[in-house]
Amino acid sequence: MNKFGYAELKALKENYKGPLEEAKKLLEKNYPIQYLIGFVEFYNCKIYVNEDVLIPRYETEYLVEETLKILKEKQSKTGIDLCCGSGCIAIALKKNKNMEISACDISDQALLVAKKNAIENQVKINFLKKDILTEKIEGKYDFIISNPPYVKMDEQTDKETRYEPQIALFAKNNGLEFYEKILEQSKEILNKNGIIIFEIGSTLGDEIKKIALRFYPKANITIKKDFNHLDRFMFIET
Repeated sequence: MNKFGYAELKALKENYKGPLEEAKKLLEKNYPIQYLIGFVEFYNCKIYVNEDVLIPRYETEYLVEETLKILKEKQSKTGIDLCCGSGCIAIALKKNKNMEISACDISDQALLVAKKNAIENQVKINFLKKDILTEKIEGKYDFIISNPPYVKMDEQTDKETRYEPQIALFAKNNGLEFYEKILEQSKEILNKNGIIIFEIGSTLGDEIKKIALRFYPKANITIKKDFNHLDRFMFIET
């Protein structure tokens, strides 16, 4: 348990319901400590997590921060978070900006977690259950944001990720299938001069940009790096 910081171990002792010896054995098997604690702190929000949702990453907090800056500049009032998982992105945005926001996921279990998180953080989110690969999204939005599955099917991942929902991690077409489908659907649901915001796989930026320009030839596209100086975020101003 030495690889964990003091704050994490303190949170584990305070929140884990079972014997700590049991927790130690699970951690030795690379079980995520966040699931044992039961929640993570994410952009000043308390986000509950279990094996039905991906664990929010620190990098995604930067996505929220940059998105809030852009939405303020563009005066965006309506948005949708696709593949919302725990709801962390939509909840953090709503908590920091007065706007109407929807959040969509394919998983009933993930939506239950997201709804609990919205209640606990005292924000109103319109939750939708949709398979965005096969079903149409309804409504009109000033922005679309998504941290979709983007790990390539044959890509090696950290040992801890095997405990996370695989449906939320892996994507076909070399990790591109969700980006392409979201960009395709955006033509019907994005308002004029809207913006599409993605968290991306670090090697996928050029390919996603090509797809985006196919749908929006005149778009202004910006790729930003994460704390490890890897391409991680894409902003498509249509």
